Amino acid sequence: MARDVLRYDRMIEDALRSVVRDSLKKAAETGLPGNHHFYITFATGHDGVSMPKQLRAQHSEEMTIILQHQYWDLEVGEDSFAVSLSFNRAQQRLHIPYAAITTFADPSVQLGLQFQARNAEDENEAVIETDSPEKPAIAENGDRAVVQAEAQDGAGEVIALDSFRKNSP
Repeated sequence: MARDVLRYDRMIEDALRSVVRDSLKKAAETGLPGNHHFYITFATGHDGVSMPKQLRAQHSEEMTIILQHQYWDLEVGEDSFAVSLSFNRAQQRLHIPYAAITTFADPSVQLGLQFQARNAEDENEAVIETDSPEKPAIAENGDRAVVQAEAQDGAGEVIALDSFRKNSP
């Protein structure tokens, strides 16, 4: 059996995650211009997420943070970022891998991105196997990336990449 290792769904999702990383880099370097602000939702139980125990107890599965006016020490790396935020008037440090992010939005420009949280074992899973090099194959359980782009009039459209995949014969 031939092995198809071109996971376009993952490549697209990685490209969209780079939008998150690049946006955070700009915010770390120059601050957020104008009305820009980020809503970032992440899986709190994801490998590599570091946060205070009391916050994890309150948000056992998922948490949304907002980067707008009061955030400190934003450090942006290739695979993760760290930021200090105020919770009950006390600064708390969070470390979040990009793979843990499930939603990134900047409402000031009606941008919203949705992701599937991915752990390290997801990265190594399911090389697609086909009977012949000419026969396309689609992963049964492939991650999907959803892009939401809204027009200035507020009408939005969600595009699921799964809808562009062909079913295996």
